[in-house]
Amino acid sequence: MKRITHVLRAVTLGAFALGALITSAQSQSWPTRPVKLILPLGAGSGADIGARLFAEKLSAKWGQPVVVENRPGGDGFIAIGAFTGAKDDHVFLWGPAAAFTAHPYLHQKLPYDPNDLSPVARVTTTIVSMSVPAMLNINSMKDLIARAKAEPGQLTWATVTGATDFVFAGWLKMDGLDMLKVPYRDPVTALNDLSENRIQVFNSAYAIVRAQAEAGRVKVLAVTNRERAEAIPNIPTVAEVGAPGLLFDGLVGMYGTRDLPNDVRARIAADIKEIAADPAIRTRIIATGQGVTPGTSAELAAAIAEQRKGLEAAAKALGVKAAQ
Repeated sequence: MKRITHVLRAVTLGAFALGALITSAQSQSWPTRPVKLILPLGAGSGADIGARLFAEKLSAKWGQPVVVENRPGGDGFIAIGAFTGAKDDHVFLWGPAAAFTAHPYLHQKLPYDPNDLSPVARVTTTIVSMSVPAMLNINSMKDLIARAKAEPGQLTWATVTGATDFVFAGWLKMDGLDMLKVPYRDPVTALNDLSENRIQVFNSAYAIVRAQAEAGRVKVLAVTNRERAEAIPNIPTVAEVGAPGLLFDGLVGMYGTRDLPNDVRARIAADIKEIAADPAIRTRIIATGQGVTPGTSAELAAAIAEQRKGLEAAAKALGVKAAQ
């Protein structure tokens, strides 16, 4: 009986070992065909430029073409639908977590399962800024908050994405501030109105306002990121200036299918980290208004969880419940 038990145990261990060897072999052979990165943003955005820089280097590493496909619009649903519908371990979603983290609060029903967006690697962080017109003579977040309290309902604001819109509205509620929202279809019009003081606060990617800020027409008061940005190190974070309710990291990551082997995830994350260490790549990414913050799938998942906590706080302040 003991002999049979030992034999069965040996067979079981052998099966596990064989399975591990097969998985390892599959991981080492991946990719076996072209890889596609689907973006929920248009060509020319910071995330798009970053995706193309990494795609070129990853293609050379993997010996397979890495193609970037832009699927903007529909609040990210178009790109997410293309990714989840492919059900392919050679197709990935690449872009800002803001493209989907706020969906449960902005839509009553989601056309996809959030669990299908499985973290693979953290890549970069978009710098998100709080800006005002230079002619408004507001030089800090403290000044802005004081003006908003002194003139309730007189200042106007705008944001770019549904997620930042939600966080900004939640911050106003949490801090007891009254500002009027002005909706825009495109950030260019909002920026033009900001520079002319037709709106007074603009919460957007720093890349959008950078030219006007450098020209002295717009003043950047703070970044909503957790850490100061390398591109503008003298600009404080919202947490540093007493507005932690505005904290929102412009997290950019890569997402794959649920059944993508962990070995493949680890390999992709390691390759991205190696590419991100290239000074030329780093310089070009920083020039697009992003920070270089590569990380593992676990680190990306943790960062997304932190972003969702901020959204939950905003939802609580606004009395909004997440879609089931």
